[in-house]
Amino acid sequence: MPDFPFISVKQKDHTFFLTAIPAGLLTNISYAAVRRKDEEEGAVQRILNSSRIAGIKDFAVQMGDFPASIVLNWVKEKLKPKAGKISIPDSPKSAQIIDGQHRIAGLREAIAENPNIAQIEIPVAIYVGLDTPQSARIFISINTEQRPAPKSLVFDLYGIAASDLMDPSAVRAGDIISYLSSEGQPYFGWVKLPNQGYQRGGIALSTAISSIRPLIEPKGLLEQIGATELEVQKAIFRNFFGALKSRYGKHWDDRSNAFIYASGFIGAIEFMRSHLIDYCKIKKSFEEKTIVEVIALDSTSRILQEEVKGLGGSDAANKVRDRLIAAFKPAEAADTFRV
Repeated sequence: MPDFPFISVKQKDHTFFLTAIPAGLLTNISYAAVRRKDEEEGAVQRILNSSRIAGIKDFAVQMGDFPASIVLNWVKEKLKPKAGKISIPDSPKSAQIIDGQHRIAGLREAIAENPNIAQIEIPVAIYVGLDTPQSARIFISINTEQRPAPKSLVFDLYGIAASDLMDPSAVRAGDIISYLSSEGQPYFGWVKLPNQGYQRGGIALSTAISSIRPLIEPKGLLEQIGATELEVQKAIFRNFFGALKSRYGKHWDDRSNAFIYASGFIGAIEFMRSHLIDYCKIKKSFEEKTIVEVIALDSTSRILQEEVKGLGGSDAANKVRDRLIAAFKPAEAADTFRV
């Protein structure tokens, strides 16, 4: 029975053991007791999300770090710490998972692919003998008060993370958004960065990146038309939003402009995906002039924020997309490809 150094931590009514154990041992002894499915005490977990597990497995295979503690509720024979160490028997279903079930499932799959991962030490906090209400309070505290980092901050940090942990599509999307929000470009001052103070209007960095990412990821629409280079992709997005900006003229930066809000940006990208890219491919031109000519918006038909105010996120974006489709007036195909 392996022994591990530990720290005893007391917080209000409960004490837990803080230690680190090999991933192989952790995945062997722990299990998820699912709320409304398992009848046992301490059952607070949700149904697993397979896509999250796959992502964590890939992260672990790349030898990513797992610094945050897995939280367990020990339900077998009582643990007996001695002389600064605690013995943890390698016995299945010894500990319910309070927090970290997706990490454990991902680690389990990673170990199946690369057995060496079983030796990685994972920090764990081990409670002993919690009942369901006690487990639920800890679970709620972790998943409501101790929230994960905002997506904008995660995307922002991709630029300084180790290259082997980067998501290439997110990095590329971040580069494009950085360009679109630079001085002189359509979204200068309208992309909200992590920890930025409140402003009315603007698009969160995470929203902007998530919106354009499907277009630029492998096998996305831009790759399908051969537009794979960063500079070409930057020009395509810049020309599209530049065309919209030219239709608004001096009113582009007015807070009445729907396109400086998240729903307008998302709706514009959806229109780009569903109609504009195919049109420009046929025309063999992604020039701003080509795009301006087929978007019939003027001072009487501009898309305003008041049109989507009060609608839900997807409904608001769909409204903007549909308005752009209605304003879309295709012309005859040209002969040359220009960006």
